[in-house]
Amino acid sequence: MTDDLPTEWLRAVLPLAVLAVVAEEETYGYAVAQQLQAGGLGAVKGGTLYPVLNRLEAEGLLTSSWREGVGGPGRKFFAVTPAGRDQLARRSAAWHTFTEQARGLLPDPRSTR
Repeated sequence: MTDDLPTEWLRAVLPLAVLAVVAEEETYGYAVAQQLQAGGLGAVKGGTLYPVLNRLEAEGLLTSSWREGVGGPGRKFFAVTPAGRDQLARRSAAWHTFTEQARGLLPDPRSTR
């Protein structure tokens, strides 16, 4: 995670961000971590990421399957379920509403008041 973002913010948004990444295409954990980092969330360690993936799967929002690796070990691939897509749509809308409301309460350091 980037140094200037509090850890609790990452914990709050991580399941939704992971769901969004997997909804883009069927993928595996390391690739999810790379996408999260590229998206600005910083380096998410496996000890943080894999419990989130497993929890989303246990909730029926993701499915997984093991695939033989090409020249290496097998990988566990994750895919979003229809329930996962529904959850992503609902939670994304709620997240945007929440952040807009919070923005209205917080001072904007970029303003020249």
